[in-house]
Amino acid sequence: MPLRILRPLAVTAVAAVAFGACSSDGSTATSSTTAAAPVTQPLHILVTNDDGYEAPGIDTVATALAALPDVRVTIVAPASNQSGTGGKTTAGVVQATPDKRRTASGRAATAVVGYPADAVNYAFDDMGLTPDVVVSGINQGQNLGPVASISGTVGAAKRAATLGVPAIAVSQGLSDDPQYEVGARLTVAWVRDHRTQLVDHTAAVGVVNLNVPSCPDGALRGVRQVPLATSPDGSVAGTDCASTVTAVTTDVEAFHNAFAAVTQLTATGETVTSSTSFPATKSSTSADPESTRAP
Repeated sequence: MPLRILRPLAVTAVAAVAFGACSSDGSTATSSTTAAAPVTQPLHILVTNDDGYEAPGIDTVATALAALPDVRVTIVAPASNQSGTGGKTTAGVVQATPDKRRTASGRAATAVVGYPADAVNYAFDDMGLTPDVVVSGINQGQNLGPVASISGTVGAAKRAATLGVPAIAVSQGLSDDPQYEVGARLTVAWVRDHRTQLVDHTAAVGVVNLNVPSCPDGALRGVRQVPLATSPDGSVAGTDCASTVTAVTTDVEAFHNAFAAVTQLTATGETVTSSTSFPATKSSTSADPESTRAP
């Protein structure tokens, strides 16, 4: 029987996975005067995407995540580009090459002949993986507004959430020189800040859809938590990195005005609109990941 992780689907509590909710690992006292070093629980991260295992974005984020302490990163991704396939799955047996492929920098990857959601299913069912979190991306190109519903990057994350595991879908803005390292820093910051809840399985299950503009100097204006735009207008347009606009109401507006746009989604892709837990940050995301945290 296929292995499925069944965790409570806390739709109304998805706000707990917003960037602004920060936490840290506790420490254990060994006596009244001496305290032991903080204990870090192992964290298993499944990394997937829709651009295929050879794409630069997945290599960049996997490398950045692997640099975190006591982390296991497993890459299971489509064998070829599957952009725009949403949450499609393949009927019947899915073929794959476990750990026999390599990413751009040489990291072991399982290449699945199928869609992004197939890759997630294969990781859970055929490989028997039980990750604490799924990271999908970094995609080449933004997935904003209605486009998110047909995104394979978001589709893979939604599949993970359906199986009971929190997920973050990360997309980098279209550019001649996509700055995947900026998206990777934001992703690492999110994983680090929510590590405790992820490893003890108290994190709310849902999807964080993160879209990161590619500004020439890598300096974003901050992060905005906003709902998905309802119109496709402007979904694939570029970013005004010199913008001074501060009032943004949708992910499209935030992205176009040089903010990283965060939208919290349910496992079925519905925007969570009740959350107000993600205040704007004022620091540039070109600096250390600490600068991406809410004040």
